[in-house]
Amino acid sequence: MKTQFFGKNFISTQDWNKEELETALGLAFDLKKKFALNEQTPYLFHKTLYLLFFFSSMRTRTSFQAAMDQLGGNSHDLVVANLQISHGDTPKEVGKILSSYGHGIAIRHCDWQVGNKYINEVAANSSVPVLNMQCDVYHPFQAMADLMTILEKKATLKDKKIVMSWAYAASYAKPISVPQSFLLLLSQFGADLTLAYPEEFKLMPEIMEQVTENNKKSGGKLAISHNMEEAFENADVVYPKSWGPLVTTDDPEEGKQIINKYKNWICDSSKMKLTKKGCIYLHCLPADRGLEVTDEVIDGPQSAVFDQAENRLHIQKAILALTMGGK
Repeated sequence: MKTQFFGKNFISTQDWNKEELETALGLAFDLKKKFALNEQTPYLFHKTLYLLFFFSSMRTRTSFQAAMDQLGGNSHDLVVANLQISHGDTPKEVGKILSSYGHGIAIRHCDWQVGNKYINEVAANSSVPVLNMQCDVYHPFQAMADLMTILEKKATLKDKKIVMSWAYAASYAKPISVPQSFLLLLSQFGADLTLAYPEEFKLMPEIMEQVTENNKKSGGKLAISHNMEEAFENADVVYPKSWGPLVTTDDPEEGKQIINKYKNWICDSSKMKLTKKGCIYLHCLPADRGLEVTDEVIDGPQSAVFDQAENRLHIQKAILALTMGGK
């Protein structure tokens, strides 16, 4: 397969076909090995990446900065409050101006019904690749790190039951982009998926339609359950995390009342005992300990969360090198 990666946006995994995604995964595994061997990987020497965060971040911010360092380039962490975005700089200005200064633009903007539109408008006005560090609809780099981790731990998706489940958290109505991107990507690879959630926490209908179409092409499967225990039975991979009832309501108070109805949706040792021997626990972090998951599970032998976090670095290096390297 001959693919032109240079200059290619990465806003959703749906933007890339399976072969392209496999190329990125293969490169990520190679970069991870080179990192362990302390081999230099200056594929983006003197290249500049602008990081634009409208939403707080620890892993994403630091892993993208480290990625550019290790690729020999430079990252500029732009503080939104120090820019003129609130005083007239539109996504058009951001795209046209930053792309004339550097070689890539990465954006995190998770405001519901705003973030993805903003990123796409920047991309429409950019002459360099635009990379989605998370929006209200997608979190493609997280999904790629999730898949990389599953392949590391399980070697294959074949005959593996993989569960994405809602879990309770009281902190705030978290974005739905993680479960949506996870289902989209894994369905491209023919996974046997189960999605579990209380009925008010459904995902976007258009995303579910895309998952169905992916499954038709890949031979994947999707089961939906509204019972956490039922979903966990005989699972090989479980990924219980919270997201807001945003498709049901965008009213914060109503959303909070709905969330608080389901405090029993916690990943604890009793639920993990329902899974297959060797089942791994995933979470994109930060997890609300004692609410989404017990310490016994997240710190236990089945937890792969720190491998998962580490793989963010390597998959990001791979996609940065592919899209910003070359010509």
